[in-house]
Amino acid sequence: LTHRLAAHWLTERQRLWPRTTNPHLLITRATAYHPRQPPLAHSYPYRVLHKLGVTTTQLRVDRLLDEARHSADPVHMMRLFGISPATALKYVSAAHPDRQCVLPR
Repeated sequence: LTHRLAAHWLTERQRLWPRTTNPHLLITRATAYHPRQPPLAHSYPYRVLHKLGVTTTQLRVDRLLDEARHSADPVHMMRLFGISPATALKYVSAAHPDRQCVLPR
């Protein structure tokens, strides 16, 4: 799902802004504006995803779960995504239910 959405978005982005130099896949408020680059409507990525029936939150959750499936390392996930230890452990546990353990209290 993530790969198809990213490919669709890159195709659409190239069609709409063929000369943009913004290197980011998903543009945020922090990366959308640059004085020497064409402006981007803040709501556009959301409208594209809405047409596909997907939210940005679902896309992020899919990305986090995919990474947890591949790495199963909560420290790696914390560094990569800037998430808390508890959140990283939840994603690793969800991706690997067979590896559950109970920590002593």
